[in-house]
Amino acid sequence: MRVTSAVIPIPAEWMKLSRLRAGVSIDGLPEHHDVRSKPAIYEHILKNIEGREVNIHWTITRSMLSHAGNMEEYVAFWNGRPEVNRIWVSLYTPQLGEQSPEMLGPQDREAIARELPALSKKYPELLMNEGISRTIPRPPNNPDDCLFSKTSANYSADLKSRVELCVFGRTPDCSRCGCAISSELHWVKSIKLAGPVKINHFVQSSINVSLLFNRLRQHSTQLTRWTHDASKLGAKPPADLVQIQP
Repeated sequence: MRVTSAVIPIPAEWMKLSRLRAGVSIDGLPEHHDVRSKPAIYEHILKNIEGREVNIHWTITRSMLSHAGNMEEYVAFWNGRPEVNRIWVSLYTPQLGEQSPEMLGPQDREAIARELPALSKKYPELLMNEGISRTIPRPPNNPDDCLFSKTSANYSADLKSRVELCVFGRTPDCSRCGCAISSELHWVKSIKLAGPVKINHFVQSSINVSLLFNRLRQHSTQLTRWTHDASKLGAKPPADLVQIQP
């Protein structure tokens, strides 16, 4: 997945690359998105994705809930575009201690969790189901509990500096996490394969084996997200990690 704001045209050559999907980040309807994302406004986005095939990545903020029907209007618009293959949904994820108008409260998350599965049945490009929606009000408690955090490697724009503990940096407010992939994997890991055995048991076993082999390597890499203490989320990060500020 290559995510862009579509501020410039998406290269047509990308459409020929095997197993690559262009994702376009669009945070709300024009009245919400355009004031936050200039110069990547709706008019430019539609022109820059014309003739391409893309996924839409939608981050829901509190402003999207200001009027009844806003979410369906958004989904209906992008579901009807010929360029759109899938619509992914994230909720705005704040940092610890953040206070901003974009933040969603518990009741907001419950309302979103109720509405999205129904919309997915009406608009097939929306990637959502009952299992994923159940994780929206109850996200992973911390990076230790987040399958995406534990199995992904995140880097800054220089492609060298590692971003930890997860894609949101060192101090995400996990109690308000809305990451689309985190939500989906949080649901997937709970799926039972045989009796009491869940997917998460296989994932944790794989991580434990990887940690063992990593310790045996001559130049091992200590992965913060596999060893961190959730009580130290706000601690000063090591010098080689990137600190993302809100």
